[in-house]
Amino acid sequence: MAAPRFLTDADIDPLAEGVFAVLEDVGILCQNEQMLKALETAGAEVDYVKQRAWFPRPMVAEFVESFRQQQAQENDEPTRFVAPGLPRLTTQVAQLFYDYEQQEQRSANKQDFIHLIEFGDVLHGEEGVGHCLSLTDVPPLLEPLEAAMLLAEYGHNPGPAFAWNVKQIDYLIEMGDILGIANWFTWGAICFAHPLRFDKDVADKFVRRVREGVPTGLTAMPIAGVTTPATLEGFIVVASAEHIATWIAARVLNPQVPLKGDMWAGTVDMKTGHVSYCAFDAMFYAFAGIEFLRKWCGMDMPVGGGEYCDAKEPGLYTALEKAYKAMTIAAFTGRHPGVGQGMLDEGRMLSDVQLLLERELALGLQHFARPIQPTAENIALPAIREVGLALHTNYLEVIHTLEHFRSCLWLPELIERAGWNGFEGEAQVLQKTQDKVNSLVAEYVKPEGRDDKLAAMRSVVAKARKELC
Repeated sequence: MAAPRFLTDADIDPLAEGVFAVLEDVGILCQNEQMLKALETAGAEVDYVKQRAWFPRPMVAEFVESFRQQQAQENDEPTRFVAPGLPRLTTQVAQLFYDYEQQEQRSANKQDFIHLIEFGDVLHGEEGVGHCLSLTDVPPLLEPLEAAMLLAEYGHNPGPAFAWNVKQIDYLIEMGDILGIANWFTWGAICFAHPLRFDKDVADKFVRRVREGVPTGLTAMPIAGVTTPATLEGFIVVASAEHIATWIAARVLNPQVPLKGDMWAGTVDMKTGHVSYCAFDAMFYAFAGIEFLRKWCGMDMPVGGGEYCDAKEPGLYTALEKAYKAMTIAAFTGRHPGVGQGMLDEGRMLSDVQLLLERELALGLQHFARPIQPTAENIALPAIREVGLALHTNYLEVIHTLEHFRSCLWLPELIERAGWNGFEGEAQVLQKTQDKVNSLVAEYVKPEGRDDKLAAMRSVVAKARKELC
């Protein structure tokens, strides 16, 4: 069965007309002169004093048509289910840390980050640990550099820090050169201020990223009723205009830059003001939004994964809430995103306990990607003949099951397969998971032999402190 569709062919033109009108009449705010000049050269109307750009209809129509033709040549449908990878500590940059052992939610700090580096280093050291917490106890402009220092000191395979400001990039590159890792930073996502605003920090980094040829697009997080109209149709028009403006800006700066994008649609609870990226209506808006862009201009974008859920506390409910969102996305888009990376409260908070629970669910999902191998050993005719009608024995008693059950069945270490059995059982699972976190951290051994490199890297941070603060 093909993934469900929400739009008819007759819906596309009226929505496209809306996008044309938004880009021509409203345009974008852009606080970067290089981008404004490039847009003006390409045919946009620009006001440098107001830092605004407007896109005439012919300019947008020409881009969409050429882009559609390009995408038709590049899109390739997957032929098999692709299982999401295991959750790990990467570039979450969460502002809060959930300490289950202390039953405390707190602003992320250096000590919490060191704990997570040690935890992740043992859990998935071969993949490295990244900038998973945003340190709130250091100056913001220095924060990625301070995070990089901790990754270099405590991680055997230190991942890159997230450069949210273009001024941080060269310092991080210099630190990586000392460490022996080229271009040791991550661009992260392009997330501008909705609606239609490229503020200076985002625009400056966007220009450098595009000029260097890094695949670029908008990680859009529009909110129906807040940053777009509350109607689905209005949401599609404004959200699509943001993507189109981003792609046009990228291509006028660098005609060869690869383009991408994704959609994290949100809706607001009018009773509380809470914004959800996993509510039924939010996912519906996201599915319809990406379907329009695919049908209109050929871009096949993913919907944001299970990570952004409403749950505020770690536990099985949170894990299943994320899994439900991820599997809903798979049902309506044909792509299965990850079930999460240990985050809570719409991506604001990170929990090591939650991360372990989600890894167990991800291991279960990987069963759907197992290849079918009809070998004699797997078909198991001797065992079938031995058991026969199971009048005298059964498959639990034959050697074949003993030899294969570990490789064939889902055997979670922490989650009970019998299902949720009440709050007491939930508490036992969470305590068992916290014990696992503690045992992993107890195995951690700090890297040695980097003292000279760390001293040189600290000199770079000291230079940045003088120049940036």
